[in-house]
This record gives sequence, C-alpha cells and structure tokens, in this order.
Amino acid sequence: MVGRSAADAQERLRRWRLVLGGGEGGAAGTGEGTGHVLSGRDAAMDRTLAALYGGDGRPGGPAGGARSAGLGGSAPQVARWLGDIRTYFPASVVQVMQRDAIDRLGLAALLLEPEMLEAVEADVHLVGTLLSLNKAMPETTRETARAVVRKVVADLERRLATRTRATVTGALDRSARTGRPRHRDIDWNRTVRANLKNYLPEHRTVVPERLVGYGRAAHGVRKEIVLCIDQSGSMASSVVHASVFGAVLASMRAISTRLVAFDTAVVDLTDQLDDPVDVLFGTQLGGGTDINRALAYCESRITRPADTVVVLISDLYEGGIRQEMLRRVAAMKASGVRFVALLALSDDGAPSYDREHAAALAALGVPAFACTPDHFPEVMAAAIEKRPLPIPDTAAGS
Repeated sequence: MVGRSAADAQERLRRWRLVLGGGEGGAAGTGEGTGHVLSGRDAAMDRTLAALYGGDGRPGGPAGGARSAGLGGSAPQVARWLGDIRTYFPASVVQVMQRDAIDRLGLAALLLEPEMLEAVEADVHLVGTLLSLNKAMPETTRETARAVVRKVVADLERRLATRTRATVTGALDRSARTGRPRHRDIDWNRTVRANLKNYLPEHRTVVPERLVGYGRAAHGVRKEIVLCIDQSGSMASSVVHASVFGAVLASMRAISTRLVAFDTAVVDLTDQLDDPVDVLFGTQLGGGTDINRALAYCESRITRPADTVVVLISDLYEGGIRQEMLRRVAAMKASGVRFVALLALSDDGAPSYDREHAAALAALGVPAFACTPDHFPEVMAAAIEKRPLPIPDTAAGS
C-alpha cells in the first residue's frame, strides 16, 4: 500500500506539473514549481503546452513566467505544432487548443495556408473561422478549405440526418391524418388497427367506427419550412448546423424548404440547398444585424401560412426597427404561421442574447430558447404538428 500511495503521489505531481508549467520563476521543463522533473513524452507534451499557454497556467498568460507563447509567425512551425498536439492529446482537447491558438495568438491568417489546413483537427468551430476568412482566402487555399468544411459537414449529416428524417416524417404523417377522409384518402392499415376492438367474429370483419385518412396534400408538398439564419460572427456554429439541417429537410419531398441568411443584407440560399458546403460558402459571417428586413423577405415568400413553419435562428441583437420586427412576427402568427425562435442551434452552451427582445417575443407567444442539434428534430416535429414546443426550463420568457 505504501508503494501504491507513493506512485499515486508521483502521478498527481506529474499532472500538476503539466498543468502549472515550470513553476514561478523557473524555466519550462525544470519543474521548480512542483519539484517534479518531466522527461521523454511528458517533456515533449510540456513543450507543446508551453508554446501556447502562459506562465500562470492560463491561456494567454504572461510570457515572462514559466511558459511563454512561442508559436511565432511561421506557418511550417505552426503546422508542426498542430501535428504535435494531435500526437499527444485526444481530438476533443486538440480542438480546444486550436481555438485557443487562433483566438489568443492571432493565428487566423495562417489558416489561409494550405499546409496549415491539412494539419488541423476539423470541427464546427474551425469551419466558422474559415467562413469568416472566406473573402480573404486565396484560390490556392480555397479547395483545401472546402475539403475541410466538407469533412465536418459529412460527419454532421451522418450523425443527424437519419433521425431528422424519421422524426419529421412521423410528424408529417400525424399532421396530415384526418378523421373525415374522402374514400380515396383513407389509410386502411391505420383504420383497421384503430378499430380492432370492433371485430365481429361471426362476420369475420371489422366495423369501423372511426376512419383514419391522409389530408388532401398527403402525396405532395404538405409543409413549407423557412430557416432564417443570423450570420453575425457570434452565430458561426449555428450557421453550420442550420445549413446541414436545411439540406436534410430539402431532401424530403413532402417539405418545401427555404434557407435565408442575413446580416444587414438578406441572401436567399435555397437554390444551393442540395450542397450544404455551397450554402456555407455563400454566407458571410460578421457585420451588423437587421432581423426586421430578413423577416420581411421571409414573409413575402410565404404562400400557405397555415402550412408554414418559420424558424428564426438569431441572438436577437437587432440593428433594425425593433417594433417592426415584433409587428411582423405577430402578423405571421395571426395568419397561421408557426413561428419558432432559436437563440442558437449548437452545442456551445448558454448563448449571449438580447433579453429584452426575447421577452418581447415570449409576450407574443414565441418563447426564445437555445437548441442543441440533437434536440432540433423534436422541435421541428412539434412545430409541424402544431403542438407545444419541447423547450428547456431555461427558455427566455418561460
């Protein structure tokens, strides 16, 4: 037991040494802060951490301490560092370190180098960074960037598409059923199942008390969905996920899907929905926000209000006319449109948003809440069926 306790103590010292660096006043690798000296793989791991994190153990800490930021401005050197962290750390940790390097050491411009893009661990946040650099990206880098974005999009589609189609298809079927169908619209399988209690053995038949049928539009387009996406810089992850969901919904023949992105201008990307990568490169992250103008455009494209769901994905920091924005939401709801307001569509945790505008929407019967990608299919199903939305307890105005 004594030997085990000593080993546990050494392991704790090793971990603290990697967290804290060389210690106050000591050089990286000396172990003066903990009395523990690193060697071999641990020492190499420590050097990759020392290149990014400051001497006080916090990202971007002072360079004069035990650790100093030292990636420099050389793309090959940074690419080697990216390769090192992928060797020593799992993908989830690598993605965090990449974001720290980009945000705190000003490495965004280096992502315009093809060798840099080939070295990074691709994730949703990296896609957001690349999209923000889209206009500055040279042609030599553009194809590499598209390949990185396509990989992330393909991974998201594999994770989200099947469940989204199944959930939304079920909602469409339920919303299209009617208790008074015309003869040609009777769903005989469901009608029989619904009336099995009325089986007459002597006649070997079922007497249907209730007919179950499809609505008149059951075999055509039954719902129109409008995704209205705020493309301000803070919404990057939401833009990526919304583009993937837009492509999935557009692949369903019973739904007419429109995707609109906006800042102070409005761009309709519906024609590009067959390829979410094209949609993403058609956005321009950053700039101001005019929600009212975007909603005016969406409202003008609605042809069947009672069969339409409008999903506004925005942090609600409105730069346009606030009262007009709220008036448009109220008018759409009054016409029969199901209106959904998502403060974010991402896994990034609690978003920053305009609480006053969120409360104003809630007063109109439109609770605003953040939604994870895994929860989005359930939200869409509820909106299609016109039942209460499955919103979290933290929803604004709830």
